Amino acid sequence: MRHGKAGKKFNRTPSHRKAMFRNMVTSLLKHERIVTTEVKAKESGRLAEKMITLGKRGDLHARRQAVAFIRSNEVVKRVFSEYAQRYATREGGYTRVLKLDARSGDNAPMALVELVDRPIAEPKEKGQKTKEKTAKTAKPKKEAKAKKESKAQSAKPKEKEAEEKAEAKPKKKTPAKKAAAKEGEKADTQSEKKAPAKKKKEE
Repeated sequence: MRHGKAGKKFNRTPSHRKAMFRNMVTSLLKHERIVTTEVKAKESGRLAEKMITLGKRGDLHARRQAVAFIRSNEVVKRVFSEYAQRYATREGGYTRVLKLDARSGDNAPMALVELVDRPIAEPKEKGQKTKEKTAKTAKPKKEAKAKKESKAQSAKPKEKEAEEKAEAKPKKKTPAKKAAAKEGEKADTQSEKKAPAKKKKEE
């Protein structure tokens, strides 16, 4: 007989299965909604309702049981304060499972599991969103322009200094120019020697 063996095995070892559901329940109680396969969503919702029931009990033993299962102390505090007050008048049924489209690839049936009566943020108007976007995009552009201008201003004096140094330094002659200058000097000396010889012949 299969007494006391409730729940699915999910083709996992007991330690793996427990670790998986501890993570999923912690994420569900932290974010208040998660997307997973349909079977896992039903099982994780059932375990999350047990944790909320412990939070509604509120005694020390219940808190120790919740700490032993939930992986985050912040989530435990939230269960025993926020969720306990939110579901104080509700007798069970703290989660709902909504079916989604099948997962692409293996065609697994997907579902969204979430906490009921969760506060929903009011949608912002279109004008407010566009104003916020323009303000966010305008600031970086102005900062970038100011940085470019400052860089250009700092680069100008450096260029002037480099030009002044180049003008002050004497230009180095290349070896070809040096050889040409020596040949010119030799030619001048030879012409000077020949000139007095010609003068003597004429005399």
